[in-house]
Amino acid sequence: MNGHRAHGFSSVHFLDSDEIISELNLKGDETFMDAGCGDGHIAIKVLDDYLPNGTVYAVDVYDASIEDMETYKNENNVENLINIEADIPKGIPGVEDESVDVVLMVNVFHGFKASRTADDAIDEFARIIKRDGKIAIMDYKAWDVPKGPPTAFRSHPSELEELFAKHGLKMTYLNEEIGEDIPEGKSHYFIVFQKE
Repeated sequence: MNGHRAHGFSSVHFLDSDEIISELNLKGDETFMDAGCGDGHIAIKVLDDYLPNGTVYAVDVYDASIEDMETYKNENNVENLINIEADIPKGIPGVEDESVDVVLMVNVFHGFKASRTADDAIDEFARIIKRDGKIAIMDYKAWDVPKGPPTAFRSHPSELEELFAKHGLKMTYLNEEIGEDIPEGKSHYFIVFQKE
């Protein structure tokens, strides 16, 4: 794996995948999407350790990321991994309405804020998740600290709650003590939205 070529370092080195995935309480047979999968370490971890009978979509806008995931799939004969190159706010091809149990974005959502495409992205996630499905976001707290995206592109959980509410999605879970230990506290928050 050569990391997320477009954005420098992969979060694999400073975030604990198990800590993140365990927040989702997966049963083992879900349809799961790693949205903005980057180097795919979360998608692979989910496949290997959490979803013996599930399906994993790995979605990224960068063809290099998807090529790497296709190589992984072929080399390891993974049947239940579906890799899709897509610019999420413009739509994810090949994914049916209300067909996904869990969408997870790790350090991805601030990119939609930066490109002013958050509303389109949320519409697409609302389209693909099942009635009782979850949209889970782990992202940097809205602090002005050196590591991570510029402060202007970070969102406070309450901002996300307001934004998702406009799309008929309500916050059902929030953990503000997750991620890396930095002097200010834990670096991230983890928030889950579901259909009203």
